[in-house]
Parts: sequence; structure tokens; C-alpha cells
Amino acid sequence: MVAFALAALLFLAFCISVRQDRRRFSNAVLLGLTFLTAFSALFLQVGKLPFWAAVTVVVLTFASPAFGILALGVLLVRNGLTMVRKEGFRPANLLSMLAGLAIFALIALLILVAVVGSPVLGGIAGTLTVVAGYISFVFFCFLGYAFLYGRIKVRGDIDHVVMLGSGLIGGDRVPPLLASRLRKGQQIYERQLARGGRPPVLLVSGGKGSDEKVAEARAMADWLISEGVPADHIVLEDRSTTTEENMRFSREIMEAHDPAYRCVVVTNNFHAFRAAMLARKTGVNGQVLGSPTAKYYWPSATIREFVAIFWEHRTVNLAICGLLTVFGALGTLAAVLV
Repeated sequence: MVAFALAALLFLAFCISVRQDRRRFSNAVLLGLTFLTAFSALFLQVGKLPFWAAVTVVVLTFASPAFGILALGVLLVRNGLTMVRKEGFRPANLLSMLAGLAIFALIALLILVAVVGSPVLGGIAGTLTVVAGYISFVFFCFLGYAFLYGRIKVRGDIDHVVMLGSGLIGGDRVPPLLASRLRKGQQIYERQLARGGRPPVLLVSGGKGSDEKVAEARAMADWLISEGVPADHIVLEDRSTTTEENMRFSREIMEAHDPAYRCVVVTNNFHAFRAAMLARKTGVNGQVLGSPTAKYYWPSATIREFVAIFWEHRTVNLAICGLLTVFGALGTLAAVLV
């Protein structure tokens, strides 16, 4: 009962935190802890089942994740090959493949430990497994809450639709990834008009990269105009070079128009939760909505977003990984001495 009560308290804390601000990463951690505690509470009830049922539950509990991890490794490597074929051989496109290879490397190390039986090798493998387990827990917290965050509905009229820029094709043309964001922003604009609301300002945000002929905002505005959006309903923010600058400079424009503004920010679905965290950090008064992304592109892009979030919270994450490594080293030393 204690474990169930703890799970209920964690869920209550999660609900309160989400109500206060949906854009916190702590919401993701609280959600993950709630599920982990609830699962542990249920698992503790296995002893009350008949013997055959208890054995079945235990086997499934440990066998299912093992097969799932193996399948995940295969899927990630395949996705990495697809990314390289379609997007080119660049570091950012190798993330899913590297993640899949890391899974296989850890599995191979665990098999080697079972064969060799070395205490030192066993300690190293155990430490790596625990650290990988922590990183996996944080990743699934991020993934689960990002999925929930992406289901958020924005109610009522808004004053601005902020659309975040991305790299251009040939230095002046909107790529499919960016077109997806613009299409989503245009849909929000048209829906508000259709229900009799005032037209929101479409704020396109993106500066000019060193390899671009025009600012991303200019190319985005031209795309929207070609789709029938009146030019006087579009405002350009053409100074930003990062997502954080997108948020800061767009906020300045919106506050100058109306300090009590309401907005939504549009980006691709894999980027929505991290963009929401940056919106909170920079004081933007609005939620972030995600537009569709090609299925093959999503895994690598999502891993990239997770790496960025993990690094943004590096003090806590590296401290925990460091402590786990120290405990693992001490355990290995004790095993060798004994």
C-alpha cells in the first residue's frame, strides 16, 4: 500500500506541476517516476498470485524488455542507414545508428562477461548498464511527456502565431521540413478566421545564415504570401540565429504590439517540447505546437533534441552519472578484493 500511496502522491505532484506550467522538464521526470513507482507497486503484488501465474509475470517482465531492446537496436540501425541514404553522411544524421550500435555493444559486453566470468569486466559492464539505465529512464521520461505535450489544445483566440525558421534549400527556398511548420501556422490562422475571430499576426522568425541568400523569415513570408496569406498579416523577425534568439526577438515584437499578447509557437513535432522549455526560459507567453515530420527523420531528430535537453541539465545529469560510476567502481574493487 505504501508504494501505491507514493505513486498517487507523485501523480498528484505531476498534475499540480502541469497545471502551473506545462513547459517544465520536471513534469517529464514526475511522470516517469509515477509510472516507475506504480509498476513497482504492482510487481510487489506478484507474490500473491498462484505459482504458475507469478512465474509467468516475472518471465514476461524481464523477457519483454530484453526482446524490446534488441528490436529497438535493429530499428535504430536501420533508421540510421535510411537517414544517411536520404539526408547525407553528417554527424546529426548518424545519431539513431550510433544509439543502435551502442545497444548492441552493451549486449555483446554482457554476453562476454557471462562467458569469461571476469569480476573486473563484470563490474565495468554492470556500471555501464546502470548508467545506460539512468539515461534511458530520462529519455523515456522526455519521450512520454513530449508525446503528451504534443496533444495539448490551445483554446480561444490568439494574437500571434510564431513560426520558427530552419535552413533553406539553395539559400532561398523553403524545404519540406519548414513548409510543414508554415502549413501548420497557416491552418491555425485560417481556423481562427473561420470561427469569426480576428486574424492573428503570422510572425515568421529566422535570420540569415552564412550560406543563405536571404533571411529565413523572408523566404517564409514569401511562401505564405504565395499560399494566399495577405502580406499585411505577416511580420518578419530576421535577426535570430538560434531557437533561443527566435523566442527572445519574437517576444520583443509581440510585447511592442501588445504587452498582454497571447501566442502559439509552431515548430516540428520532434522539437516542440524543447522549444516550449525555451519559450518558458525566455518569458514567451504561449504554448508550442508541433507540425508533422517525415517518419524516417523523427528518430534521429528526437534523439538530437534529447541530447540537447540532457546537456542543458548537465550539472544534475553528469553528477548522477558520476555517482553511479563511482559506486560501480567501488563495487568492482570490492568484488576483486573478495
